[in-house]
Amino acid sequence: MAQNAPPQDTIARGSGQDGKFIYDRWMGSQGVPVHRGYFIEDLRTIEVGPWAERECNAAFVQLEGMEGVAEARVTEILGGGTVPPMKFALDEVIYTIAGSGICTVWADGVSKHSFEFGPRSLFLIPRGAYRQFSNARGDQALRMLHNNYLPVAMSLEPDPDFYFNNSYAHPELLTPREDELYAVAKRAPSMGRGATWYGNFFTDMAGWDDLVPHRQRGGGGHVVDVSFPNSQMGGHMSVFPPGTYKKGHRHGPGRVIVIPGGEGYSIMWPEGGEKVIAPWHESSMFTPPDRWFHQHFNVSVAPARYLALA
Repeated sequence: MAQNAPPQDTIARGSGQDGKFIYDRWMGSQGVPVHRGYFIEDLRTIEVGPWAERECNAAFVQLEGMEGVAEARVTEILGGGTVPPMKFALDEVIYTIAGSGICTVWADGVSKHSFEFGPRSLFLIPRGAYRQFSNARGDQALRMLHNNYLPVAMSLEPDPDFYFNNSYAHPELLTPREDELYAVAKRAPSMGRGATWYGNFFTDMAGWDDLVPHRQRGGGGHVVDVSFPNSQMGGHMSVFPPGTYKKGHRHGPGRVIVIPGGEGYSIMWPEGGEKVIAPWHESSMFTPPDRWFHQHFNVSVAPARYLALA
């Protein structure tokens, strides 16, 4: 079986004389750890380093299957800490790896709005909005996983200032009805497969219920789709019983998969190629490479969950 490392003959599909994507060069210039391979066994324990510009600890995660498509970034705020506000030009989905925090969002002409979040919370910060994060506890670090499509965007516009110092705003994205702004997501039975939960705040993905059967991927499995307002980003969460597996399938690159609960492993392989085994438990992460088949197996005594962000 292949190990957790990319094949030696991998060819960088980038631009410029060094063959790298524009995003890769920017990422490498930030001076924080970059984790590669096929999977991360535990996002709660991977090495992070000081990111002076953001006044926090951080690490980039760029697995096989993410290159040039999706960004995954871990940020860590120590107990009682607050990071400076930042504005970002793209939609960004955030999943709480560990700890509890407070997020404040606003836009030019729109008042600040704050909300609390805890372990395994999922929420979206809309494009063009300011955001500021604080650790709500003094006795433990807050770790968050950030997911966006900055690599694709930087292939079109390579200047980082376009994304981090852009004056263009979308105040309308932060001015819905008051009960909708970072209120708990609600079921929208008319959307998707009938189990779509719609909103910009999901309290705890390990306890999210009211799913529908999804037997196309294996007996006993259930699914819930995640849809964010005014955004093309979203995903789904699949839940399947102990001792069962999901049928093998494949799709395009860039799907960030994180585990809210359960224990098991996934097998990934290119058609006719060698297999890679990715063991997982809570806070594991992996990304099936482009058009690789993959299959998930639950070996725990409780239902297992995987959250696929796209």
